[in-house]
Amino acid sequence: MHVHVRYNEVDQHGQSAPDRWRLVRAHGTAVGLPTDDDMGNSEVGHNALGAGRIYAQGAKLVDLALASGKIYEDEGFNYIKESFANNTLHLIGLMSDGGVHSRLDQLQLLLKGASERGAKKIRVHVLTDGRDVMDGSSVGFAETLEKDLADLRSKGIDAEVASGGGRMYVTMDRYENDWEVVKRGWDAQVLGEAPHKFKSAVEAIKKLREAPNANDQYLPPFVIVDESGKPVGPIMDGDAVVTFNFRADRMTMLAQALEYEKFDKFDRVRFPKIRYAGMLQYDGELKLPSHYLVSPPLIERTSGEYLINNGIRTFACSETVKFGHVTFFWNGNRSGYFNSELEEYVEIPSDSGITFNVQPKMKALEIGEKACEAILSRKFDQVRVNIPNGDMVGHTGDIEATVVACKAADDAVKMILDAIKEVGGIYVVTADHGNAEDMVKRNKKGEPLLDKDGKVQILTSHTLQPVPLAIGGPGLAAGVKFRKDVPNGGLANVAATVMNLHGFVAPDDYETTLIEVVD
Repeated sequence: MHVHVRYNEVDQHGQSAPDRWRLVRAHGTAVGLPTDDDMGNSEVGHNALGAGRIYAQGAKLVDLALASGKIYEDEGFNYIKESFANNTLHLIGLMSDGGVHSRLDQLQLLLKGASERGAKKIRVHVLTDGRDVMDGSSVGFAETLEKDLADLRSKGIDAEVASGGGRMYVTMDRYENDWEVVKRGWDAQVLGEAPHKFKSAVEAIKKLREAPNANDQYLPPFVIVDESGKPVGPIMDGDAVVTFNFRADRMTMLAQALEYEKFDKFDRVRFPKIRYAGMLQYDGELKLPSHYLVSPPLIERTSGEYLINNGIRTFACSETVKFGHVTFFWNGNRSGYFNSELEEYVEIPSDSGITFNVQPKMKALEIGEKACEAILSRKFDQVRVNIPNGDMVGHTGDIEATVVACKAADDAVKMILDAIKEVGGIYVVTADHGNAEDMVKRNKKGEPLLDKDGKVQILTSHTLQPVPLAIGGPGLAAGVKFRKDVPNGGLANVAATVMNLHGFVAPDDYETTLIEVVD
């Protein structure tokens, strides 16, 4: 949950708050990302919360596969390679160095590796960021990419950008919130059709950014055309396609459109027979896509599975935008129930067709109500919810709306804590990463950065901050408190902690618990 709850200095057992409240790390190496400059995200955060161990994740897995060359030896690359001799290799993804969904240097290495291994004709379909990185940085990324493609052309390889658009308006929707977003990308990438036509990606982005209120996240779709006005790179029968994002949530919908014979979410007009691979497999349960360049971490023996096997009846709930996080990601990238007789998962539909700052309360109160019903029914031993407001509204950069969002999250948490009090239960409140706690960009001293007009620069991305972890409730024995000897504890330590609160000892290879019992 992205909930920042501060507790009174003394809880109901008369203990001081530090015994029941602390910070834990939710970014970088604590959640399996390459460096501590990498901000956490919801997927790796929930993987760590549920798995209780730290797995090499997304970017790190891809880095290892590229550095060792293993990526070029595996099944996925060999599958797409069969198209190189006579057809085009298309690379689709987020052009950014944000490291949340993709990284430009990985795209550069893939371009180099594929061209050295026989790709003669390459087309890149770029999505501009402005969410995990500064708005406007897309121009520099496009210049870097076009220089690389020019270098490849000088070596006799036909390589250029074919289409583009802003990530939140083109292609990168998630959780089936708005299929129109994917369709706009499909029309540009596959059909070569878009309202805007340009000779180069740099020209396209610069021009489209001149519109009033334009920003990288929402640039309209464009196609690159040749001298005669013909699109340079629609996806055709026989071509190979790689979606090079490593993070799953915003690639799954496009993956369905590229892979599924039977598909009714929008009219594809043309469904080319292609060889398609994801950078990673985006959904392990759906086996989507069926071909991928880098194998995912195999997360077995998650805390959820352990508790279910020990008879812990579990309820999980969120709204659409985070439902997969409290279920699929929590359970180690696995869909469905471990035991449907002991588990119930409830998804509350998220608002669609609007940005989240328009309705900043989102579905917080509905999630709170469902959680309260589950708690008061006494049918469950664990009730798990994610309240997404602080993250989803924080991403919009709208500070007033974010205040409303955090208030709604607080109200939902209060409802849940009241229900826990009523049944004599225990609560654990934490977050999967930071976002809304800091809404301005800062310099090294921590002072807000100003733009050229003297206005404070808004921060829309996640943060590198640790997140709060609070425990309490009438069911928590008086002697339970946070240990002082795990100062660098992270989200992966929460699983063993929760298992202890259920009366179990975590497996030896789990990250250590954060609590101890003091008589």
